[in-house]
Amino acid sequence: MAHGTANSPQVLRRMNSGAVVRFALRVAEFTAAEVMAETSLTRATVLGVCDDLVEAGWLVELEDSRAAGLTSKGRPARRYRLRDEAGVVAGIDAGEHRFTAIVADLRGKALGEVGADAPAVDRRPGSAAERSRAEAADERRALAVRLLDEALAAAGARRDDLLVGVPAPVDADGRSPAGDRDYWKTMNPGFADALPGPSVVVENDANLAAVAEQSHDGQAHTANVATLLSGERLGAGVIVDGRLLRGARGGAGEMRFLDIVEGAGSPDGVGALARMWAQDALAHGERSALAELPVDEITARDVFRAAADGDALAAGILDRLGDRIARVALVLASLLDIERVVIAGAIAEAVEPVLARARTVLAEEFYPPVPELVASTLGRDIVVRGAVESARVRIREEPLAFEPRR
Repeated sequence: MAHGTANSPQVLRRMNSGAVVRFALRVAEFTAAEVMAETSLTRATVLGVCDDLVEAGWLVELEDSRAAGLTSKGRPARRYRLRDEAGVVAGIDAGEHRFTAIVADLRGKALGEVGADAPAVDRRPGSAAERSRAEAADERRALAVRLLDEALAAAGARRDDLLVGVPAPVDADGRSPAGDRDYWKTMNPGFADALPGPSVVVENDANLAAVAEQSHDGQAHTANVATLLSGERLGAGVIVDGRLLRGARGGAGEMRFLDIVEGAGSPDGVGALARMWAQDALAHGERSALAELPVDEITARDVFRAAADGDALAAGILDRLGDRIARVALVLASLLDIERVVIAGAIAEAVEPVLARARTVLAEEFYPPVPELVASTLGRDIVVRGAVESARVRIREEPLAFEPRR
């Protein structure tokens, strides 16, 4: 009992310090009075904690309010802000086709960003393809380490916390199940062990996209939302009652069930289907402005552009995509009672015609409630932005677990 009592002042001091650091992470600069209002701590406690945090390297003390010209009467207020050099976080989007790494300060401002194409992955059966996947896994590990080093060098920093986003379910230990022909293990080839540093977290890419959406100032928040990455394959980051769903192996947002859903048929994404459906139609001799392009080079962007120019084939493909997205969204809403489905990723900037069709299908073919459909405004970097934000969340939740840089 005496041991617990002896330690209680230190424990209380640590709790108070954590509360002040969390406040400092949210605001540009602050006074002791503002911390008192936020935390209910006394003035003496706040000033003592701030002095300790300045000494530790978390905070820097600014000119007092009178010297800064903010007040002229009464006792000048002492002012502080988070020290810019206190630490950095890093995020990697280790996608199937491309890697992006960002190093940011503790407020989320990007300090260094690099990217590179990912090694190709052979998904065919057979021993030769298995060897190819093993080589791709090695190359993905090496690429992640290289890009992290390059981003840190560009930022002139060392890493304090790292989040890696992968297109695979991820369990609590940062590992992925095998998946079809070891696809998931190839996408996440042991990043948790391969990347250097004391704090490496691997997370599903759609989950990180959901985190980015929820933290984005321009997005109206909801406690029940699915963020659907929709490029090559569909994957959802699902938030229900304000909490991100993961499941036993991190696969809560995987869309494999679409293989057996009538009107959906597969977890292929909007980008992949737009390309494949156009190529198939042209191979069967259908007329379209897209026929002027080499068939094997047609992209989803080409299909969307042709539809905007009035091409009937391309417009029909977008309608088919809208029919499919409507059914996918309704399945998610029916299972999880979500209010909104956000279409995210690089395709989001062009996807509005597809969503317009999907909204019509939901309104005319299904009874309410049906989910709201919106396009993300965060672009192709949504996963890596979510990785950076998730790293910042970890620091906000337990700031004193991290040592500030001096």
